Parts: sequence; structure tokens; C-alpha cells
Amino acid sequence: MTRTILTVNSGSSSLKASLFRADGVRLNFRYERIAQGGPHNHAEAFNLLMQDMGGNAPDAVGHRFVHGGEITDQAHRVDAAELARLESIVHLAPLHMPGNILGVSLCSECFDVPQVACFDTAFHVSMPELSRRLPIPQSLGMHRCGFHGISYSHIARSLPEILGEAAYGHIVVAHLGSGASLCLLENLRSVDTSMGFTPAGGIPMGTRSGDLDPGVMLELAKRYNADELADLVYHRMGLLALSAGEDSEMSVLLGSKSAEAQFAVQYFCRQVRAAIGAFAAKAGGIDALVFTGGIGEHSPLIRTMICNPLDFLGFRLDEHSNRDNEVVLGAVGSKPVLNMAADEEKEISVLVRQVLA
Repeated sequence: MTRTILTVNSGSSSLKASLFRADGVRLNFRYERIAQGGPHNHAEAFNLLMQDMGGNAPDAVGHRFVHGGEITDQAHRVDAAELARLESIVHLAPLHMPGNILGVSLCSECFDVPQVACFDTAFHVSMPELSRRLPIPQSLGMHRCGFHGISYSHIARSLPEILGEAAYGHIVVAHLGSGASLCLLENLRSVDTSMGFTPAGGIPMGTRSGDLDPGVMLELAKRYNADELADLVYHRMGLLALSAGEDSEMSVLLGSKSAEAQFAVQYFCRQVRAAIGAFAAKAGGIDALVFTGGIGEHSPLIRTMICNPLDFLGFRLDEHSNRDNEVVLGAVGSKPVLNMAADEEKEISVLVRQVLA
């Protein structure tokens, strides 16, 4: 049965939705910079989406969920029990999960159709124990989860068409946006990732610090109460802090001439390079490098700053291909360097059809 699928991707600062109509037509809807000059909040963005869809009604809705808890399926139909389970794990991703759940509630008010939750964390269940374990007592029940899994799943699904057999080697995918992480693929499956138990870990992001010395958190816990500390961790660190409060958006920082903005950009690129180098050391070398996400896809300068010092790993950019944001970015003689569009919405539509089938 051919269905019209609405996909809802509610990020930390944006709402992206696509309607995949039964006739093959795709309609895209984008609402950026939520609470930062765009829609005031996610509820307002969802209301705009419902207005902009006009008379188009879906047969099913697929939602991106940043955290799935312990679930191992990439997608799961949402009923009352599943919604209650998702509400019980909001604390694991407080920047994203409220918006994810809000999407289900608002769509329930507008459409009497099946809804499917698609989980970022589920793509990483293939990680070996050496990647999943944290050096803390196992009795605490915490482990590395990994995120951006729907994006990585789409990249993994698309890689063989571009790289052929080489796609099954050791591939590092850098999903760089307001939220950012890297994933090491082997045989198109996740074997390691930079984020940890929550989406606050890994490399620096727009307003999240990434990994910190635990002693820093212990000291901050003395200075702030729990709510204040959560606000600091999720909304006031990362590029925003590195640029002395100038901005959290990479595009703004790249256009600034201030020393603080330039420092934030350099710091970000250095940390991404470090993560790539760490994966190369863990895997004994990497065979290809993929950039995706808003920054990864659209910023030639960021890709240049990341790749130029990686010549020793065999990666060199072609200046013209990089400038033009082409798919294949590597220079002659370089290992493959790719620029692949993040299309979580398309991957969600695939997962929804699989569940409903």
C-alpha cells in the first residue's frame, strides 16, 4: 500500500518536516532558529507547520526521537504505553525530548493516523562493549548511547552507491550542526561515536560543551542548583561560551571579525580533528571521511580547517570541489572525502513504511 507519510524532525533549535505524498511528490517545511529570532518556541513552529501544510493530510506520521532509552528497534509505533515510556526518559535529553513528544501530541490533535517514533540512539546498538562501556560502576546502569543515529543510518544506506565496496571499510562520518557528533562505521554499522550517555557529550556544539573534566562539573555543582546547572550545560556552553557570548551559530561566527569568534571556530575545528584522529587510532586507519549536517555540508572553510592537518591520514581536499560544496571533495590521490546531505526525513519515511508494513 502506498501511503502519504509526514515526517517530523524536531531539533534543539529547529523544526524540519517533510510530506512524502503517495504520488511521489515531496514537500519540505523548515522553521529555523527557534527561540533565537525565529518562532518563539516549538509549539509555535508546529502550528506554523500545520498551517503551511494546507489541505495535505498524511496516512501516517514519523517522528525523530533523540533518545529511545534501552530500546533496540530503530522505529516503534507510538501508543499510550510507548508515549508514557518516552515521557519517563525526557531527563536523558531535556533539550530535545520535550519537542519530540510535543510533536506527537500536536499531530494527534490534527490527524487520526498511526504515529511512529524513530530513535537516534538505536543505530548505535551495534557498538561493541569496548565502545559502549563507561569507566564507572556498572551498577549505575549508564553506558554510551550515541546520537544522530537517523542521520548516520541514512548516510550508511547511501554510501555503497557512491563508494562501492569501499563503503564497507572504516568510515568516519562527521555530523556537524548546532548539535554535532562523529561516528565510526565498519561494514556500514556503528562501532564508535563521540557522544556519550547524553547529547551533551563529545565535541563542542552550539550551546553544549561536549566532553569536560568531571572535576569541572563537580565544581559547578557547588555553584549552581540542579536547574541552573542544566541550563548552563545545555544552553550556555559550547560555541556560545567560546565566543564570549557572541553567538552559537557557526555561520554568524564565520562572518565575524572578532578575536573571540575566530577563537571559537578554531577550537571547534581542532576538536573535530582530534575526534577523527582518535577514531583512526582505534580502527588502525580510516578509509573515507564524510561531512554532513548544516555546518558540514555548507561550510568550505570549516572543512578546510579540519582537513588540512589530516594529510598524514591520507585526506586532502580539492579546492574547487570543496568551494562548490560538491559531493566528492577529495583531491587526486586522496582517500575519499565526501559531502553528503543529511536527510533524516527521508530515512524516517523509510523506517515508518517498514514498521507499518
